[in-house]
Amino acid sequence: MTTERIRIALQKSGRLAEDSIGLLKSCGLHVARSKDQLFCRIKELPIDVLLVRDDDIPNFVDSGICELGIVGDNVFSEMKCAADNFSATVVERLGFSQCRLAIAVPDNGAVQKISDLAGATIATSYPHLLQDFLKRQNITAKTLVMMGSVEVAPRLKIADAICDIVASGATLAANNLRELTTVLQSQALLVRGARTFSPDKENIIRRLLARMRGALTAEDSKYVMLHADADKLPEIVKLLPGSESPTILPLRGHDDKFAVHAVCRESVFWETMEQLQAAGASAILVLPIEKMMA
Repeated sequence: MTTERIRIALQKSGRLAEDSIGLLKSCGLHVARSKDQLFCRIKELPIDVLLVRDDDIPNFVDSGICELGIVGDNVFSEMKCAADNFSATVVERLGFSQCRLAIAVPDNGAVQKISDLAGATIATSYPHLLQDFLKRQNITAKTLVMMGSVEVAPRLKIADAICDIVASGATLAANNLRELTTVLQSQALLVRGARTFSPDKENIIRRLLARMRGALTAEDSKYVMLHADADKLPEIVKLLPGSESPTILPLRGHDDKFAVHAVCRESVFWETMEQLQAAGASAILVLPIEKMMA
């Protein structure tokens, strides 16, 4: 039995931290932690968790302090743009903690379109991503680096626009700002160091990744069961969203009636159930899937 363990860096607080811990829990892994504890051990697999600031995660992974990390694309991409010899890579896009890096301007300000940013001052915590975006747009603008409260910069008359993370847009609205354009669509990423690890560590990573992929697929999938007459089956199967190959079984005592079982990898809405019913399906059940492994 291996005595080797791997380390995974997670954000210590905030929505990404909660979502990351939730993903591990759905993988059958439990992180016992207290508010002031930065190092935790997972019992179910040989994995240790390091709880750190989000902007430390890319460096921890790239330098080999941790084999893996879960971090927002915004933070990872900014670090990748800033560093000359940054070699950490993306293993999986996890789909949660979605937000966007956007340029926003005052509602009634001088900047009304992207070309108006030429010569403007833009406050941001993401100077490298911003300048990379402006370069692709052939726009020259000044960057004012701020590490917090970026949204107040236009009100203080120290910037004409901001480039910051937007989720709901409520903070922008509260500061009389509107989105002008999106620089980057962001979500949580599972990242790893570029080096090759020992066979034992690589095996742990493979097991963790398989569980994560299974948990994420199960979260977005539903198990659908229904009854249908033989002549209705082709139309009904076409209506099942994201189903590759449903299982079709004859119903006992009915020569021309079948049970259809399918894993649907897309959302099953009420409208979908109504369409199935209209096509001749009956006894339609839609069930959540707790675990899945290919």
